[in-house]
Amino acid sequence: MVTASTRNPMPPEITGAGQRRWQKWRSFLPTLPAHDLLRDATYRRLWSSILISSFGGQITMLALPLTAAVLLHATPTQMGLLTAMELAPFVLLSLPAGVWLDRVRKLPVYVVGEGFIALALATVPLAWYLGWLSMPFLYAVAFSIGCVFVTAGTAAQIVLTQVVPRERLVEAHAKNSLASSGAEVAGPGVAGVLIKLVGAPMALLADAALLIGSVLILRGLKVTENRPDTGSTHFWRDLKAGLRFVVEHRMLLSLAAAVGMWQLCHQCAMVVQILFATRELGLNEGQVGLCYTGLGLGTIVASSLGNRVSRRLGPGPCLILGIAVCGVGWLQLALAPLGAWGVFSFVLMLLCFGVGAVFIFINFLALRQAVTPEPMLGRMTSTMRWLILIPAGPGALMGGYLGEHLGLRYALAVGGLGALVLALWAWRHPVLRNVRVLPTALPG
Repeated sequence: MVTASTRNPMPPEITGAGQRRWQKWRSFLPTLPAHDLLRDATYRRLWSSILISSFGGQITMLALPLTAAVLLHATPTQMGLLTAMELAPFVLLSLPAGVWLDRVRKLPVYVVGEGFIALALATVPLAWYLGWLSMPFLYAVAFSIGCVFVTAGTAAQIVLTQVVPRERLVEAHAKNSLASSGAEVAGPGVAGVLIKLVGAPMALLADAALLIGSVLILRGLKVTENRPDTGSTHFWRDLKAGLRFVVEHRMLLSLAAAVGMWQLCHQCAMVVQILFATRELGLNEGQVGLCYTGLGLGTIVASSLGNRVSRRLGPGPCLILGIAVCGVGWLQLALAPLGAWGVFSFVLMLLCFGVGAVFIFINFLALRQAVTPEPMLGRMTSTMRWLILIPAGPGALMGGYLGEHLGLRYALAVGGLGALVLALWAWRHPVLRNVRVLPTALPG
């Protein structure tokens, strides 16, 4: 567990005049508060890995859809299918994956998953070079990455609970989000330039390299894990126990309903974002990358203030606020004019999404982890991910259909209006509105 540590001592090899110079320079260096989570070496390595992989993720976030939209001239329906293929494994595999994860060590699953995603991304430029690249090939890559996210992504969330005390989970998720935010500010601009220079498929190699760096940081990370005796387990009984744990706890079920419907709205709007930027606003790859710095600025603001806002409003109201902020962003873009104001509206939408998504997930993750006993974490996490992502695939397909048959703005408008209606429902739902502090773990 994370504990406050002493300040780093002066390096022992510095003596005499060197000591005076060291003390002088040290006075200019920023220092962490005594109880800051980043003072713990284990959490610091985990945080560094998140920072590196998040930076690479910004490249993929732009390069993969730009490969489809610009290089392969994908239709809105095909863009929806691309997103749906990445989400499909969550519906198919989440529940059995949760049972399996409760029987194995989580860190190795996390590390191997990062390496596999790097390999999957590297196949895209290879296929492009060999002339094999097509939308079906991208569907296969998206599906394989989704399969890894089902297991490795769940394992990554559980590893955090093995490093950080539960009463500090909101703070930890806010710091993790801040790591992602830093990547989201610099990453899109770098990604846009990189894509412009070498092309979207080749840019994916940069993400693959960064993921390998993340693997090297995570290897050998020391975490304490208490696993149940696997001798008395039964697969189907354990799977049902995970489902029953979520369904019988009203707060978990309410969280799943709210965030699941938000995912539907999010995917409906998200699948047309790149198409709107490139085809309606006429932006090139580099300009799209620069616009996406708005997403990073939003997440930095929300990550810096998220823990404070959550403590002031309560985790439940803060989550509801995040849903509403996302809805405002999508809706105003649907109504925006073209030209310079349209570009400004696109950036504003990304900023709103950055703020809203952070407010949603730092509280959603902390609340569900806080109430779950450790032996149930794998099944709870996978069950919750399964429930919230069941609506995501239909949302992506709906956005693609609306964008192709009615217009890209209709998909954005449906996502925005849906999120605002959802926020109103969630506020009228006392189970979420009345969650003002992190609860304690419930019996499994």
